[in-house]
Amino acid sequence: MTDRTEFAAVDAALARRGFTRMHFELDRIESLLDLLGSPQRAYPSIHLTGTNGKTSTARMIDSLLRAFGLHTGRYTSPHLETVRERISLDGEPVGEERFVATYREVEPLAELVDQRSAEPLTYFDMTTALAFATFADAPVDVAVVEVGLGGAEDATNVIQAGVAVLTPIGLDHTEWLGDTLEDIALHKAGIIHKGATVIAAAQEEEAARPILERCAEVGATIAREGSEFGVLRRAVAVGGQVLTIQGLGGVYEEVFLPLHGAHQAQNAAVALAAVEAFLGAGARRQLDIEAVREGFAATSSPGRLEKVRTAPTVLLDGAHNPHGMAATVTALQEEFAFSKLVGVLAVLGDKDAASLLELLEPVLDSLVVTRNSSPRAMPVDELAALAREVFGPERVQVAEEMPDAIEAAVAEAESDVPGELSGVGVLITGSVVTVADARRLLKR
Repeated sequence: MTDRTEFAAVDAALARRGFTRMHFELDRIESLLDLLGSPQRAYPSIHLTGTNGKTSTARMIDSLLRAFGLHTGRYTSPHLETVRERISLDGEPVGEERFVATYREVEPLAELVDQRSAEPLTYFDMTTALAFATFADAPVDVAVVEVGLGGAEDATNVIQAGVAVLTPIGLDHTEWLGDTLEDIALHKAGIIHKGATVIAAAQEEEAARPILERCAEVGATIAREGSEFGVLRRAVAVGGQVLTIQGLGGVYEEVFLPLHGAHQAQNAAVALAAVEAFLGAGARRQLDIEAVREGFAATSSPGRLEKVRTAPTVLLDGAHNPHGMAATVTALQEEFAFSKLVGVLAVLGDKDAASLLELLEPVLDSLVVTRNSSPRAMPVDELAALAREVFGPERVQVAEEMPDAIEAAVAEAESDVPGELSGVGVLITGSVVTVADARRLLKR
């Protein structure tokens, strides 16, 4: 039996490769996978890219596939609490013992690749190889794989999946992917390979063009939200929403999704179309509605308007770019009735903090700015200066550390509110790292 010390040692060895070190070439990961016997070829895959909604959509696809009796592997990033969350088997993070055993098999071969390469394998290269090896060893019937960053040169793009999914594309990671939607979409369309079926969420025209051109270039078939599939109706329900979805194979009614927001309904339509494409549903065949309902009802998406406390309600949301924050704000306005809402905001230094603040201002009564645990976190004084410009000095508090920020926000939410605290809330947002930090504190 593997003890916690052994897992901690493996976790630390992975961390030494650097969480944030980027190197966009496939030669190293291909060399490592070749030495491992190409585990990524042992099962079919569904590959996802986009700017927002990838992880939620991946989790929905995973849940739907399991409702149809398939054994699934899911690879997503980043993680909230443990690296094991990135590699999931049948909906659960891989266990410590299996994680350590797989790492011990991969590590000597990774060292061999490092010795032969000008650049060592990255953290993401290693977790990708660990995921593919874990899935082959399990074995799984299908892998649901989320791109780390971009698409064409992302380590996951070695799978050449038969089903490629593109969630909405916006401006993010411009330092690596380019300054325009067209540049970014060009990178992301790189996951589309010869003969693939492409499931594409509605895109702005500038992003749609490179996707269509790539499909034509490699002979891929595309199904587009708004043409072949989409959300027909949605209604807010206790704990989520009820959807009617036009799928590739027909209309699916009375589907309960325990997640909030029109963006999650959109993700659900994309997920359903991807599963239909994978399972061979279409004009002549519709998926079993009860299995579809079961799959969606079992879906969760930690850190996406996730309620972790009540009285006052504390919500965690990992929105970190304007596109994602706009979706969060819309969901707050449509599906929550807070009489008072206080925000806690910590962002990374390379993000468009001013736009995030402008989007949050109409829905927050006040704001506490802080920093998260990332070495790339925006300094508190810099974020505070931007916040005061948008909110005004009287609506902004500053806390150097996350525990103090949460305490201050809860105290502010509870102040001057007569009676019960059922309509009072705290929203902690700005980064997945921010959510992870808050989750560790609030789940203790």
